[in-house]
Amino acid sequence: MRGMTASFVALALAAVGFSGCQREHVVAEPDYNRQLTSGHALRKLDPSQWPSLSTAWGARDGYLDQALDQSISWFQKPSSQQFFPFHEVSTHEQAAGSVVAFKEFLKSSSTEQEFLGRMQQMFDCWQTVGYNDKGTVLFTGYYAPEFKASLTPDSTFRFPLYRRPTDCVTDPVTGEPKGRLQADGTVAPWPNRAEIQSSGMLRGLELVYLPSEFDVYIIQVNGSAKLTLQDGSTMYVGYAGKTDGQYVGLGQTLLDEKILTERDLNLPNVRDWCDKNPDRAMEYINRNNCFVFFTKYDGSNWPAGSLGVKVTERTSLATDKKIYPRGGFLLVDTKSINFANQQVPFNRFMCDQDTGGAIVAPGRADIFMGVGASAEILAGAQYAEGTMYYFFLKPEYASQYPLPPVAKKGAPASGE
Repeated sequence: MRGMTASFVALALAAVGFSGCQREHVVAEPDYNRQLTSGHALRKLDPSQWPSLSTAWGARDGYLDQALDQSISWFQKPSSQQFFPFHEVSTHEQAAGSVVAFKEFLKSSSTEQEFLGRMQQMFDCWQTVGYNDKGTVLFTGYYAPEFKASLTPDSTFRFPLYRRPTDCVTDPVTGEPKGRLQADGTVAPWPNRAEIQSSGMLRGLELVYLPSEFDVYIIQVNGSAKLTLQDGSTMYVGYAGKTDGQYVGLGQTLLDEKILTERDLNLPNVRDWCDKNPDRAMEYINRNNCFVFFTKYDGSNWPAGSLGVKVTERTSLATDKKIYPRGGFLLVDTKSINFANQQVPFNRFMCDQDTGGAIVAPGRADIFMGVGASAEILAGAQYAEGTMYYFFLKPEYASQYPLPPVAKKGAPASGE
């Protein structure tokens, strides 16, 4: 789905930390982007160390069921097997069977105690090491925006999203950008954003046109969008690749330049400033040298995460896929913001189904908040520490929960 996950507001706050009030003593800011130096990002817990599952059990809903179905569909693809075994944590059979078993337990357990008993008997629990080896993760949010657009340029719609060029080289397994293919077969770094835009090297690859560079920027940051075209029809676009340039958030730049304060840093204020200062806004946007390419998506599979399956609001999570396992379910324990701008507990089962350029360490994760204006509010305000726990079937139970057969096209799935 996305080139850079997380709202730029949340990323800016993450970069500066909690520095809104003066301190008598200098306190080191958390380094949420601290990389793993050894081992892997998950630590197996003793049964006595398990977190409580009661709140998440009570919060289960239709969104969770949808997300689990999407993960099962991914595990059914032969291509999913290349990502397993995952370190010392799980085989493909275990990971796939874990989602199948968990979905069954949610449906068939008549009481919370029955559910908890099954989980504790058949599953192992793995906690993230977090940024500090104590399990602490910064949770930000992202969303799928909605914009007006045009298939042809005119005086209003002048700023294009581009298709992926043929010389864009990425790792065939991980999707990590490698650079630009040269005529002699070598791969070189991409030019910076300003040169890509001004050189005309992408001419002919225009996919759709937006009213402003800021609209383009927001779509690039979130990696997808729902577009209403001039004839009233709807077009869905999503992530198709990106250059290898460094990501620099606009929100962080506006803080560094002392244009906005942390108190003022929200999407409406940033948009208002960009509208009033288009030249400077373009200068700052051009500091972000990670340029994202797009493609059209079928609306039935939009918005799609990095697994190629549809992500689900408040239930799909984005993590660094080099260090966290794809497709499985987990418990996220953090806080979120409601529409009254109050911080409330967020303790939910989720599915790890996405990734992004800004989510590159064990101390970072991103919650998909949904589509449109209301989701924008929640995503832009999501900034809270917490932790997360992955669950995998014990090896002796994995074979008892095989994946369901893949339904043939035009035929209902088994059980429907």
